[in-house]
Amino acid sequence: MTIQKVRPDPKPRLQPKGRPRRSLVRRVLVWVLALILIVIALPYLLIPLYALPQLRPVSTLMLAEMMTGRAYERQWVGFDKIAPVLVQSVMMSEDGQYCAHSGVDWKALNLVIDDALEGEATRGASTIPMQTAKNLFLPPTRSVLRKALEIPLAMWMDMIWSKRRLMEIYLNVAEWAPGVYGVESAAQAYFGVTAARLSARQAALLAVTLPSPLKRNAARPSRGMNRLAGIIEERARQSGAYIKCLYD
Repeated sequence: MTIQKVRPDPKPRLQPKGRPRRSLVRRVLVWVLALILIVIALPYLLIPLYALPQLRPVSTLMLAEMMTGRAYERQWVGFDKIAPVLVQSVMMSEDGQYCAHSGVDWKALNLVIDDALEGEATRGASTIPMQTAKNLFLPPTRSVLRKALEIPLAMWMDMIWSKRRLMEIYLNVAEWAPGVYGVESAAQAYFGVTAARLSARQAALLAVTLPSPLKRNAARPSRGMNRLAGIIEERARQSGAYIKCLYD
């Protein structure tokens, strides 16, 4: 009879300290990265959907109003029910080369970059597509990162949407007064008329309100606003060659 020696089990190997924690951190980082990629990619998926005329997009500011329970006004209005003089005034005030560029006015943007590099005060170079990208998908805070995200989104919008659809969405998501979004609500709030019945002067006053809707009041314009509105009103009268992409 042979007696077999029973060898004692080897000591279990101890896991190096800190490995489970590193694994958890790695998983969290992967999920965070995936979420960031989804957030960045989502606008590029939504833009083709928003080309459908029956869809009525909302802005990030409107979403913030809803999430915080604050009331806001927005009545969607089709492009054909907006006074042409309002469209002309907004173009001449916000983006005179709207029909000529493909989402970004590179000449104006390069001038701004040059001024910034030379330490000079910069002026705005945001086109209507860039402003629409910001309104729909990006936070309102100014930053180099936001501007970098705006540019490809604006070019993608200009490629997918017609100029009319892009202008329609912009005029319906822009903020015109605190809690007032879209030109129809703005026309009624300021002047008691529909967007289709705006006069040339009312349209010009609304256009010069857009850059600073929280501070400017189209119904009670300051002397400076009246002066700017007069300039825009005159430019709108002479804008025929600039707006062909919208009315041809």
